[in-house]
Amino acid sequence: MIRLAAVAGRFYPADPLQLKKQIDEFTLPAPPKASALGCIVPHAGYVYSGRVAGAVYASLNLPSRFILLGPRHYLQGERLAMLSEGTWETPLGEARMDSALAAELKNAFPLLREDPVAHAPEHSLEVQLPFLLRLLGDFMFAPVLIGTDRFDVLEMLGHAVASVVRAHKDAVMIVASSDMNHRESDAVTRVKDGKAIDAILALDARRLYDTVRRENISMCGYGPAVAMLTAACDLGGTKANLVRYATSAEASGDHDDVVGYAGITVQ
Repeated sequence: MIRLAAVAGRFYPADPLQLKKQIDEFTLPAPPKASALGCIVPHAGYVYSGRVAGAVYASLNLPSRFILLGPRHYLQGERLAMLSEGTWETPLGEARMDSALAAELKNAFPLLREDPVAHAPEHSLEVQLPFLLRLLGDFMFAPVLIGTDRFDVLEMLGHAVASVVRAHKDAVMIVASSDMNHRESDAVTRVKDGKAIDAILALDARRLYDTVRRENISMCGYGPAVAMLTAACDLGGTKANLVRYATSAEASGDHDDVVGYAGITVQ
């Protein structure tokens, strides 16, 4: 199957030359690179969050295989939705799904369901692909959308992801897609996001989950972040780094109604 691009021309340029130029602006000059088990990157329109996502990807030694975990923003489809076969369309060419890696994930975590309906309109994973295509040229990925907020399920998913990654000799990076607090003032958002970021930097998945819910932080991808942190800790992760933080106010100039964006790596 070919999963058609859903947000090209809205979240990022549909013209390949414009898209390459924008990604280069967000990722060059490249800093010294480090390896990582996983990362958290935002998924808003590139004009708002592209610099944060670009800073993360530019800072990493990127492997050729990825597990992409993103939130399901729409109600349609399964709560734990997988795609396994075929490619995803982007203006920079088609990105290949890793059918073998997907099969291993489904075997390790039987709650995953094959579901093109959930993936069809969703932007949280799609917006990652142009960055990876531009920086790598060729890679494979297994995409998972998460629509559950149950900690036990998120934790089990994280353990399953770790077991799959551990079984591979070659590196597989876990990417959690998430924006931070939504639709409050810049000042309030920075305080709320700081509490969530502190939990992530402490590599404490349970603390992140509890903080987001207790403080009413509208972090849309806290589920993917919980699963990624759980997996990274299982795999021996000892350190998390905040690569870049921003709010939409930096692009829009509106400090009264913002979204926060954090780029974090876990090593």
